[in-house]
Amino acid sequence: MNEENISKGAMATESIRTTYRKKIWSKFTKAIKDFDLIKDGDKIAIGVSGGKDSLLLCKLFQELKRDRSKNFEVAFISMNPGFGAMDLEQFKKNLEDLEIPCEIFEANVWEVAFDQDPNNPCFLCAKMRRGVLYNKVEELGYNKLALGHHFDDLVETALINMFYAGTIKTMIPKVKSTSGKLELIRPLIYIKEKDIISYTEKNEIQAMACGCPIESGKVDSKRKEIKDLLKTLESQNSQIKQSIFNSLKNINLDYVLGYTRGNKNDGE
Repeated sequence: MNEENISKGAMATESIRTTYRKKIWSKFTKAIKDFDLIKDGDKIAIGVSGGKDSLLLCKLFQELKRDRSKNFEVAFISMNPGFGAMDLEQFKKNLEDLEIPCEIFEANVWEVAFDQDPNNPCFLCAKMRRGVLYNKVEELGYNKLALGHHFDDLVETALINMFYAGTIKTMIPKVKSTSGKLELIRPLIYIKEKDIISYTEKNEIQAMACGCPIESGKVDSKRKEIKDLLKTLESQNSQIKQSIFNSLKNINLDYVLGYTRGNKNDGE
């Protein structure tokens, strides 16, 4: 079939099964199987930020729905925390081009966070965004919320917690939300960011950045520091991230100074 006659959304879907079958699709379905992320009868909301990760997550779920290997309902939900007009316009164009029927609802999270803590709004912003999104998904009657965190996010989060919080923990593939009414799932947990970037570029998707002025260079985040460190380490050992990832699944409690159990919301 002539590519000129295929929509951008269809091409993006097709490349998941062809060019990116091994690096993306197979890892997506493996995570679902390994961690039992989807059960028949689930009503799953996909949290769409507009970035490359969440847009890929949408296309993967559309393909999984078409595949019919699982019997579930899916909807695409996005919160507008205060995007600028140009960012919002680009976001809506991406949704249209990629044929993603996404509901966008308004929430003035950025304005409130900056008003209450103008010098350090990030913590409050993140907390509010989670709370507002979780509440919306619960209101709509969904029992699961799928998020676009990937392999690199898990590795980076582990190091951030070790270096700056003095704890050993990271994001996990499946966890209850704070209210306990919603289960958060992360089906991209095996997929590497470089492959998501490659998929985005090949399909000419102009994904949004965060859109927040804090993330545009005003403040250097801890995550960026960790990214830079890992990039340096990778130049000497290309498997460093995989080694860190594997270590989080291979913990011997006989050789750990101390550990706790019972906080079911860790990794949220």
